[in-house]
Amino acid sequence: MILGLIEPSGLIAQGGPLVWVLLGLAFIGSVCVVERLFFFHRARINVGDLLVGLAHHIRRRAFAEALHEAARAPGPVARVAHAALLRYYLNRADLRDVVQEAGQLEVPWIEKNIRVILGVALLAPLVGMLGTLLGMLETFQKVSEQGGFTGPAELSTGVFAALITSVLGLAVATPLYLFYLYFLGRAKRLVHRIERAGIEMIHLIADAREEEEFAPFRGEVSAGKKRLKTKLEPAS
Repeated sequence: MILGLIEPSGLIAQGGPLVWVLLGLAFIGSVCVVERLFFFHRARINVGDLLVGLAHHIRRRAFAEALHEAARAPGPVARVAHAALLRYYLNRADLRDVVQEAGQLEVPWIEKNIRVILGVALLAPLVGMLGTLLGMLETFQKVSEQGGFTGPAELSTGVFAALITSVLGLAVATPLYLFYLYFLGRAKRLVHRIERAGIEMIHLIADAREEEEFAPFRGEVSAGKKRLKTKLEPAS
């Protein structure tokens, strides 16, 4: 009898309708996990290499090439850099606002389905416990209907069947909670990369524009020094 309960058909038959609820929760959690795995795999990018390539184009004032490289790179970090390059003519404060808004738009996509995974991980044990309590009530009700004359084998089988939902609930919740912690760490690191890339883009664009603005002044200063040196040399 107990061996029959261990089989999948026995678990579903003896666990009651809440087993189907747990299987549904497991399916929802699995779909969310797979979706998040694909998302973070596509979002993988070497932020340092991206910034080095963009800095090379920005210093040459080749913003069209920088835009093309940022648009070609995958992930939210590249999209934030692309948003900053689209407004390269703004001052430093306005660029900061653009980068913050672009980063905030990426956060919901980064955190998508992570709370769903946490919700399933928290709900599955509660559903399993509810199924166990209902099973225990049903078992003791049968015992009372028989006048309390029930063998140990029948009682242990009933208790075992009642515990099925708790076991399934924990089996569903444990891996999903581990995936939740993993995805939460990945999300925080990705948000940190976005903030880092945004700050670097602001400094690169603003510094490149300021260098171009002060270049004529520096040229005039150096030319004036050369003329002064030329006038002083004959006199000496």
